[in-house]
Amino acid sequence: MHRKSALLLLSSVAFLVIVGFVMLVSTCVFSADAPESDGYREAKRQAISLVIGIGALWAAATIDYRFWKRHVWTILGTVCVFLALCFLPGVGMEVNGERRWIGLGPLRMQPSEMAKITAAIFLAYWFSRHPDCGRDPVRGFLLPLAILALPMSLVLFEVDIGTTAVIGAAAMLVLFVAGVDWKYLSGLVMAAVITFLGMLRYAPNRMERIMAFLDPEEHKLGAGFQQWISLMAFGSGGATGLGVGEGRLKMLYMPFAQTDFIFPMIGEEMGLVFTLLVVLAFIMIAVCGFVIAFHAPDRFGSLLAVGLAAYLAFQAFVNIGVTTSILPNKGISLPFVSYGGSSLVIALFAVGILVNVFRQGRSREEEAKEWVNRQRITPRV
Repeated sequence: MHRKSALLLLSSVAFLVIVGFVMLVSTCVFSADAPESDGYREAKRQAISLVIGIGALWAAATIDYRFWKRHVWTILGTVCVFLALCFLPGVGMEVNGERRWIGLGPLRMQPSEMAKITAAIFLAYWFSRHPDCGRDPVRGFLLPLAILALPMSLVLFEVDIGTTAVIGAAAMLVLFVAGVDWKYLSGLVMAAVITFLGMLRYAPNRMERIMAFLDPEEHKLGAGFQQWISLMAFGSGGATGLGVGEGRLKMLYMPFAQTDFIFPMIGEEMGLVFTLLVVLAFIMIAVCGFVIAFHAPDRFGSLLAVGLAAYLAFQAFVNIGVTTSILPNKGISLPFVSYGGSSLVIALFAVGILVNVFRQGRSREEEAKEWVNRQRITPRV
C-alpha cells in the first residue's frame, strides 16, 4: 500500500478535479454572478487556478518538506497578517456579510485557506521539537494552542465558523496522534462547544441554519432552502443521473450551485454512482495520507502528513454532510471540486507536500535496504 500511496493519492485528486471542472462548466452559465457576455467566466478562472495549483503541487512535491519547519514562524506571521487584512477597508472584501477575502483589482484571495496548512505545519513543528511534552499542560497543550488561537480567532471573526471547525478538527487529530493527554483534549472539546454557542449569538443567522437543519421541511422556503433543493437534486438524479448538462435545479433554483453545493449537482447530473465515487476518492485521499504519515522519515513529517490529510478529509466530510442534510449549513467548499481559486490552489499544494513526504520516506527506506544488502554481501574477516 505504501509503495502505491502517492499514485493512488494523485489519481484520486485527478478524478475529483476532472469531475469538478466538468460540473463547473455545466453549472457556471446558470450562476447568479455569471455575466451575460461570458457565462463561462468562472470556468476560465478555475482553469487558470488549476494551472497555478498544478505548479504549486509540483513545487511542494519538489521542495524538501523540512523547509516548512525551518520557516514556520515566518509562515505563521505572514498568514496572520493576511487574515488581518480581511478587516482593513479598501483591501478586505465583504461578501454576504462575511469578510473572508482580500483583493487588489481583479485579484482575490481567501487567506483562511492558507491558515489550514499553516495550522498543520505549526503543530507538526511544535510536537516534533517537543516530542515528550504531551502530558505537560503548559508546553504540551496551553502554549501551542494559545499561539494557534491567533489565526483561528481571525478566521472565526470573519465570520467563518465552517473553516474554523475544519482547522480545529484537524488540530485535534494531530494533538491526539502527538500524544496529548485525553483529559486536555476533552476540555478542549468543551471549550469549542462553548465558543460555538457564543458565535451563534454573535451571528444570529447561524441559529436559523441550526433550526433549518432540525426541521428542513418547515424552513424549506427560508434558511433551509439550499438543503431542501439539494435533497431534491439527489432524488432527481437517481442512480445514473440525468446526464451532464441536463440538470434542472442548477438553473437559478440552487444558490451557490458551483461552489458550496456542487455535490448535489453531481448527484443530479451524474447520479448515485458518481457521488459514491467522489466519496470513495476522498476516503482514498485520507487513507493514503495516513499511510504516508506512518512511513514518514521523522516525527515532523508524520504529524504534518496527518494534519494535511485530516484537513482535506474533514472539509470534504463537512461539505458532503451539509449537502446531504447530515450537518447544519456551514458554507464550506468541497476540496478539488467546488469553484474557488484559493481553495483549489491550497488543496493541491497540500497534496504536493504529502507527495514530498512520501518521496522522502521512500528514499529513507531504499537507503536502509541498500545498507542491509551491503552488510549481507560484505565478507567477514
